[in-house]
Amino acid sequence: MTHQIILTDDNSFTIFLPELDETYHSRKGAIAESLHVYIKSGLEFVANTKDRIKIFEFGFGTGLNALLSWQFAEANHKTIFYDSVEKYPLEKEIYSRLNYDKVIGTGKHLMDLHEANWNEAIILSDHFILQKFNTDINLVAFPKDYYDLVYYDAFAPSKQAEVWEFSVLNKIYDSMVTDGILTTYCAQGAFKRNLINLGFEVEKIPGPPGKREMIRAIKH
Repeated sequence: MTHQIILTDDNSFTIFLPELDETYHSRKGAIAESLHVYIKSGLEFVANTKDRIKIFEFGFGTGLNALLSWQFAEANHKTIFYDSVEKYPLEKEIYSRLNYDKVIGTGKHLMDLHEANWNEAIILSDHFILQKFNTDINLVAFPKDYYDLVYYDAFAPSKQAEVWEFSVLNKIYDSMVTDGILTTYCAQGAFKRNLINLGFEVEKIPGPPGKREMIRAIKH
């Protein structure tokens, strides 16, 4: 599949897949979207009550969400255990050209995230432990009642409908602790109904630049 690097409105790059007519992040700002959807609406919310946070991210992709989470962990003296699943990892020729380190200025490095070994826990700092799984989400053996926070960052339901289905979401639900948070850019009606049927309390909250709404769901 062809990967094209494009500049978004906040001067950070994202990747465009012509065959799917889909981008990895919003054209209105890759970093702005990730900060709003996953950090401000998810991680900050959980970090108010926890110092050790277990995160599951569906769709490692560019590594931007992981990079921002690592930055947050260091800045706020939190310990994050970050698990992520990615079926189609990016090649070095692509991820080495992404400009997130420069734009964010974290002192943390995207290359460290991408080049960490797959399928094993890697200690990247005293505050950030990364474990990436190179597999299909349907093949993941999820722990029960484990994750405090889920970043649901798969491609849109119109492009990748199978990963938004009830069976996948049920596995995610079971893996989360009571009062765990799921956050995503998606606000699709069918997705929202699936979350409610699973037992989530679902709220539609203001979305990132260019998007009116997004979903944050709480497991009760």
